[in-house]
Amino acid sequence: MATIDEIRKTRLKKLKVIQKAGFLAYPSETKRTYKIKDALKNFTNFARLKKEIILAGRIKSQRGHGGSTFLDVEDGTGKIQAFLKKNIIGEEGYKFFLDSFDIGDFIELRGTLFKTQKGERTIEVADFKMLAKSLLPLPEKWHGLTDIEERFRKRYLDLIFNLEVKKKFEMRTKIIKEIREFLDKEEFLEVETPILQPIYGGAKAKPFKTHLNAQDLDLYLRISLELYLKRLLVGGFEKVYEIGKCFRNEGVDRSHNPDFTMLEFYWAYADYKDLMKLTEKMFETLLKKIFDKLEIQYENKKINFKTPWPRIEFDQILKKYTKINLKEINLETLKREAQKLGIGKGKSVNKTEIADEIYKKYCLPKIWQPTFVINHPTGFFPLAKARESDPGKLSNFQLVVAGWELINAFSELNDPIEQRKRFEEQEKLFEEGFEEAQRMDEDFIEALEYGMPPAAGFGMGIDRLVALLTDSHSLREVILFPTMRPGR
Repeated sequence: MATIDEIRKTRLKKLKVIQKAGFLAYPSETKRTYKIKDALKNFTNFARLKKEIILAGRIKSQRGHGGSTFLDVEDGTGKIQAFLKKNIIGEEGYKFFLDSFDIGDFIELRGTLFKTQKGERTIEVADFKMLAKSLLPLPEKWHGLTDIEERFRKRYLDLIFNLEVKKKFEMRTKIIKEIREFLDKEEFLEVETPILQPIYGGAKAKPFKTHLNAQDLDLYLRISLELYLKRLLVGGFEKVYEIGKCFRNEGVDRSHNPDFTMLEFYWAYADYKDLMKLTEKMFETLLKKIFDKLEIQYENKKINFKTPWPRIEFDQILKKYTKINLKEINLETLKREAQKLGIGKGKSVNKTEIADEIYKKYCLPKIWQPTFVINHPTGFFPLAKARESDPGKLSNFQLVVAGWELINAFSELNDPIEQRKRFEEQEKLFEEGFEEAQRMDEDFIEALEYGMPPAAGFGMGIDRLVALLTDSHSLREVILFPTMRPGR
């Protein structure tokens, strides 16, 4: 069996043959008149009229029978069989095709449609043209590839051979389109905010750092969309949203990728309870438009999005699955309990961080049906407003489905004095070694001092939502080019 290098050398020779014959191997244009999907849709009429059409696509397979050759040709819309016959295209042309064209090449075909004796819809080729000569062979058994990482690393090959993968990414686009349409109808304004920021904020995460040479300025890739969107509330916008990339310098696993897509929106004069109602409405609308029903399958289990969804306080969830009473337990006792549960190797320095680690390991995976986990203890989210009736808890929720934390949302803290105090507490944690602590943002505090209306804010991981709705186990399955180590 020939090696890749040998095959490439052979194809380079074929490339020279094409060029020597006076043909372009990579022409700038094609005279395609129909996509394959449209040719098949109008097949009966075109075949009856013997209408000459021009198709273009990639050769996926080739079968020779004496003076005839059958090809499977595929474009982005579908696949069709092509029939080349020596006595139709001429002996010289037929030989040129066999000597110069390979599986993987992009070609243009001119001809008429007919059905073979086996009923296969086919284009009988009168003329052909090279559109792009492939120098490397397509993997013959991509479906059976055992190195899954290679599929993600070379997604372009994965898409060529795996129709289900392609459908997932078409579904991803449809999901984002429907979310935009929903928010637009709810009169939210789509905006764009900076990706490069002098101070990172809006979440607990380690950032990626870079440097702007023109201004000799250290900058960070944003870890969240939050703080700039809230500045727009100060500026007078009442409903704003952004769908954009965020970047966090953290571990990679089935639910995390260093760069990921977030939806965040902010709604003036609303609170987290209003957000829960809007979230239920958004999911009902989204699922009905995409699936025409509210029930889906995920990892062989049913999920029913029929509303209203349960609302359970964080303390209750933690106590239910771990017997830990967070309100009564002190820090040292909690640390010991965490160590018994195999948690505590990191340097978590307060109760909320330890409780969050326990929750994510022992509680989150057990929540399958859509559930609002509400009213986390104060300290969890430095940008969230505390409940007026119970200052020890926050006015917030997280939406959990099938063990995925999909949404984080809360009534926004708009008291600049309290916000400064929260940032100072976070700075202290950072100094004590908690690298993911949020940092002081003086410009944001100044913006709050000009006055921000009461508001609710919502953040959702688009990749996690797409993974859930496409029955995908890992984010890498729904991110076209996930972060990977370079291949050898």
